[in-house]
Amino acid sequence: MLRIALASGLAFLTAQLLDIKVFDVLRRHAWWKAPAASSLVGSFIDTLLFFFLAFAGTGMPWASWAVGDFCAKLIMIALLLYPFRVLVRWYPGTLQPVP
Repeated sequence: MLRIALASGLAFLTAQLLDIKVFDVLRRHAWWKAPAASSLVGSFIDTLLFFFLAFAGTGMPWASWAVGDFCAKLIMIALLLYPFRVLVRWYPGTLQPVP
């Protein structure tokens, strides 16, 4: 249990910091680039770090679990990107997208 908890915390922290950095670098580009790229990079790093640190060497099929988890995250990114745009337009001041 401790291994899974530490893997989860480290993966989350690393992915979130990277997500913020990628978003910040791309925020002045087209409205969809920053959230899409930062979500993709953050999700990939989070998935890879968590499953590797938590399950590598245990004999469990962690790689296939990681692929399934990442695919679920990709679906969520695709489904939620446009609602993000609507929220940004509805609540000005949160992000200044370039049209």
